[in-house]
Amino acid sequence: MTTQPAPRLTRLLEAVLEVGTDLDLHSTLQHVVDGAAELTGASWAALTTADPARDGLAEIRTQDRGDLPERGPRLRVPVLVREEEFGELLLAGPPGGAPFTAEDEELLRVLATQAGIAIGNVRLYEAARQRERWIEGAAAVTNALLTGEGADDALATVAERARLLAGASAGVILQPTAEGGMEIVTASTPEDPDGIVGATITPGSPVLEQLLGGEPVFIADSATDPRMTTRVRHRFGPSMMLPLRADGRLIGTLALPRRRGDRPYTAVERLLATQFASQAALALVLADARRGRERLAVYEDRDRIARDLHDLVVQRLFATGMMLESTRRRPDAEDVRDLLGRAVDELRSTVQEVRTAILALQQPPAGPPTGLRGRVLRETACAAARLGFPPSTHFTGAVDTLVPDRVGDRLLTALRRALDDAAGRPGVSRVDVSVEAGARSPDGVEGVRLTVSDDGGGAALSWWAPL
Repeated sequence: MTTQPAPRLTRLLEAVLEVGTDLDLHSTLQHVVDGAAELTGASWAALTTADPARDGLAEIRTQDRGDLPERGPRLRVPVLVREEEFGELLLAGPPGGAPFTAEDEELLRVLATQAGIAIGNVRLYEAARQRERWIEGAAAVTNALLTGEGADDALATVAERARLLAGASAGVILQPTAEGGMEIVTASTPEDPDGIVGATITPGSPVLEQLLGGEPVFIADSATDPRMTTRVRHRFGPSMMLPLRADGRLIGTLALPRRRGDRPYTAVERLLATQFASQAALALVLADARRGRERLAVYEDRDRIARDLHDLVVQRLFATGMMLESTRRRPDAEDVRDLLGRAVDELRSTVQEVRTAILALQQPPAGPPTGLRGRVLRETACAAARLGFPPSTHFTGAVDTLVPDRVGDRLLTALRRALDDAAGRPGVSRVDVSVEAGARSPDGVEGVRLTVSDDGGGAALSWWAPL
């Protein structure tokens, strides 16, 4: 028995069901286009969007059917999402083929209506997911800033988390300069950030005036926008520059540039990033206040040490003086020697107490770590914000003295990429980082080895470089 083709109504229902079952926008639109071609028998179909910047999509075509024929019958139907034009379905038949019928147009309009409903649902779902990610990111940053990071580490944490949330090629923090401009002080990027840090926005720039006024700046292409004046602008395309403002004070600017040619930021992404910047600015202010309280506690503790030192030294010196005074009235030489010995012991003890107190007073307030060890710990601390837990870090050998800066920079780049990979894989609950100075290669050359492993099934990184 020959199988009869399914009635067009049945095929329409199947197409409608396919359109409504996917929560990914690109897949949904692909179902719409393929279903339109299948229903009408078109040789070519596409859906063009009226506002590519909103959803990051410009056109979806039927797969493996080539370009739009120059001639032949054509049919256009608008796609509306909540009475707003989303785009247009365009169908084309082969040159010389039969024209589209009124039934074709009616079927296509039904499919376009269902597509509008599905697209609206996908937008709501994606917006909810984005809001959830940004809210979780803001909470993670706030928690990280309020649990003991220094000022430089706090800025790096904000830049790193924002870069990952926005899908940007870099997360950059700028701060005002004494000359009235702004300078990049922190940059988070999978590549080497050294060429970015230190770049400035000159005083009087239109972008700077907006930022100083507390207004966000959205740029379609950093490389060609005349408002951009930094020496690194040619590297980037779409960008957001968001003021970090709290309590009426401008702390700095968070910049999130994407690579040239990347899709522009959507309206939802702009809104969520602006809200994140406001939350991060408040967290930075609170963290700075906490560090101020900690510094005050250090100074109060030093005052206590000074008081204790004063009381202890005065009492011991007074007692020793009385002891020595009494020797003048003792005729027995043995008693004198004993008293002098005890006086010397007391003076030695007093000197030791003074040295201990002086060393305590000389310790500076807690600040950002220095050297390769400190830089590695800073990277792992930044990674903790996006991993959800701190990596386990181990050092072997004198990493701060044996490893030169040029090798350390390369090691940090490799570490940054490995941590990014771990953060991007699901199911990772533990990351181990090991830095071994003096590790030897199979042929006996001394070097430094970096090992990064996790429990998420990814391949462990083993990086080595000669010293």
